[in-house]
Amino acid sequence: MDRERLAELLRALVRGETQVEEALDRLRALPFEDLGFARLDHHRALRNGFGEVVFGAGKSPEELAVIVARLAEASGRVLVTRVDPDAARALERAVPGVVYHARARVAVRADREAVAIAAGPVLVLSAGTADLPVAEEAALSAEFLGARVERLFDVGVSGLHRLLAEQARLSTAAVLIVVAGMEGALPSVVGGLVASPVIAVPTSVGYGASFGGVAALLAMLNSCAAGVVVVNVDNGFGAAAAAVRILQRGA
Repeated sequence: MDRERLAELLRALVRGETQVEEALDRLRALPFEDLGFARLDHHRALRNGFGEVVFGAGKSPEELAVIVARLAEASGRVLVTRVDPDAARALERAVPGVVYHARARVAVRADREAVAIAAGPVLVLSAGTADLPVAEEAALSAEFLGARVERLFDVGVSGLHRLLAEQARLSTAAVLIVVAGMEGALPSVVGGLVASPVIAVPTSVGYGASFGGVAALLAMLNSCAAGVVVVNVDNGFGAAAAAVRILQRGA
């Protein structure tokens, strides 16, 4: 249940097109629905601006199918992150309409379009091709949440001219999500070139001393570029959620 659907229900009730008991039935599961193994937060869109997003890792295919089906029934739109291929196949069989994006490990069930955010765009950059799974998670998540998204991939600091050639695009972005592994330098460079908010995403890409993304995380946290903010390692969705909140407040 989001603001748009709740407003539609209340208008129908005022016009006499919906009876009180019918409205109560539709609202009965709010603010959450207890499935025993999960409590679905049907009020989240009213509080946060977008509905509950499901973290797929660690859940069985059967649990995922029930969660996605109930959320889709309630809101018409569900985003699931960190879905492995086996779980995705089971989810597609159990819940019609699920679309799986393998590289990003993201599954989407959307019976209706998102309410578009007028502000934007969000520009998602990746340092290297190896960072694309996390960058695509960020891009697909932001698009699902209503943002207009542009992508700029493989512009890492080892070939800085590739980034500098795109300065016009950098300057027109409302928010930039910068995804990088290895030494994690790209967000600092981008932060020194633009006036818009920069959200840095460290990835676990790198050799042994990258410590699974900790080296990039620490580099980004210690950025000398003012205003760069950092999310957790490989957290493309978290960056997208932050970018969308910035756009929503600006709009």
